[in-house]
Amino acid sequence: MTPLAAALAAAPVVAILRSTSASRFPEVADTLRQEGIRAVEFTLSTPHVLDALREYAQSLPDGTVLGAGTVTTPREAEAAVAAGAAYLITPATSLEVIAEGRRLGVPVLPGALTPTEILSAWRAGAAMVKLFPASVGGPEYLRAVRAPLPDIPLVPTGGISLDEAPAYLAAGAAALGMGGPLVGDACAGGDLDALRERAARLINLLEGLPV
Repeated sequence: MTPLAAALAAAPVVAILRSTSASRFPEVADTLRQEGIRAVEFTLSTPHVLDALREYAQSLPDGTVLGAGTVTTPREAEAAVAAGAAYLITPATSLEVIAEGRRLGVPVLPGALTPTEILSAWRAGAAMVKLFPASVGGPEYLRAVRAPLPDIPLVPTGGISLDEAPAYLAAGAAALGMGGPLVGDACAGGDLDALRERAARLINLLEGLPV
């Protein structure tokens, strides 16, 4: 089992950190880890994120798996892995990034929406496929896509609220990509206690516990 697979087995959530600054990413990642969310994505669309990724990777807490998101080119993939990313996530079906990730020996979760894109990404060597944007079709679309493609692990991402999260797992999601509804404004100086409460609530929802 890869470190990413182990993290998602513990809590099937990839937390997406995106902001105008990466300075608070380590604090946010630590807070999420304390509530049981172990897979964290630092998005490359955030200024100076590689420096933050590199620094955090050097003191990564046990059990946390750090990845890079919004990877669009092989050059970005190489830079992210060199900085310490253990997996790569793309917004679209980039066969070049999948190939580069395989060359670098890290899992790639490419973005895809249609059955053709999903199958193409999987055949190219994706570890899992990010169903994006998931909110376009919701859990019913995920269920419909999985019917003919049951063996491809899908990670719906984009516009999923906390309350909707259990329905996506029930529809067959392997994990969920959660950005704004989970992280909120924490990366921009928001209340970390509020983040902690949202993370705990999400975990309880996914485990079927009272919230």
